[in-house]
Amino acid sequence: MIGIESIGYYICENKESNLGKEFNGQKLDDNFVKNKVGIESIAIKDSNDKISDLCVKAYQDLTSKLPDFNVNDIDCICLCGQAGDYISPHTSAVIQHKIGAKINCAAFDIGLGCNGFIYCIDILKYFMEGNGFKKALLFTCDSLTDVVDKTDKSTSILFGDGATATLLSVSPKYILGKPTYHTYGEYADIVRRDLNNQLYMDGKSVFFYALQFIPKAVKENMRLNNTSKDDFDLFVFHQANKYMVETIASSMKIDLKKVPFDIKDYGNTGPSSMPIVLSKYMNNNLKNIYLAAIGDGLSIACMPIKMV
Repeated sequence: MIGIESIGYYICENKESNLGKEFNGQKLDDNFVKNKVGIESIAIKDSNDKISDLCVKAYQDLTSKLPDFNVNDIDCICLCGQAGDYISPHTSAVIQHKIGAKINCAAFDIGLGCNGFIYCIDILKYFMEGNGFKKALLFTCDSLTDVVDKTDKSTSILFGDGATATLLSVSPKYILGKPTYHTYGEYADIVRRDLNNQLYMDGKSVFFYALQFIPKAVKENMRLNNTSKDDFDLFVFHQANKYMVETIASSMKIDLKKVPFDIKDYGNTGPSSMPIVLSKYMNNNLKNIYLAAIGDGLSIACMPIKMV
């Protein structure tokens, strides 16, 4: 039985305030920033830090929570994200060296965005079972502040930098339920990085489709798992912005007390968004947690997890 044993994270220490920001000579409304966007400052990585460096810092947080952790037990390392230290080689190999993992260890990257955590824990579960692996590390990281246009208020006030390290093992705290995946490729261009590697996002369209597609996918997935929204103690939605998270929850008639919004002081960290929030609640003895996210593609992923 493979599932999530523990999660560590690192949020970059450099912060830039969104309050009082100006774009084209016009000051942002601070009330809008606080109450709609919900992101008052963004975390920005140090210019000398690479993706692998942020992942190592998340790994150090993970191992500090696990006194009996032994890196030699790790059979597989996966990095989820759409950026790396290099175009080639894959950054998971760099991480393998930096953390001192054994050489007979699988290492690969998966180029997914905001819903990548759900995809990757599902992929790794079956990869581990197929190969008889007992422990794997899933890292998530994207250097998002490197690819936003600082003059574009639709993206530059949203995205921050951070990384997570999740230990998947045969001694889990949470086991994985059945996932549901939807892909709407006809809308793929509303969130994209062009050849110049600059991030473009049509925020209004993302909000519209998130509100339309996420509740649909969640209802389908709950039928698949024979559950209802009343069965869950916590709903971890991708942390896009405050208004989107709360509107989706309200449309599904979910008590907002069960729907955390955590990114006020650091911003949307892409694939790290969900595991950062999840790590903060894993020790609260919550029996059933629901995960749902929209990502580029345009794609939806959702999955319940259950305490062992």
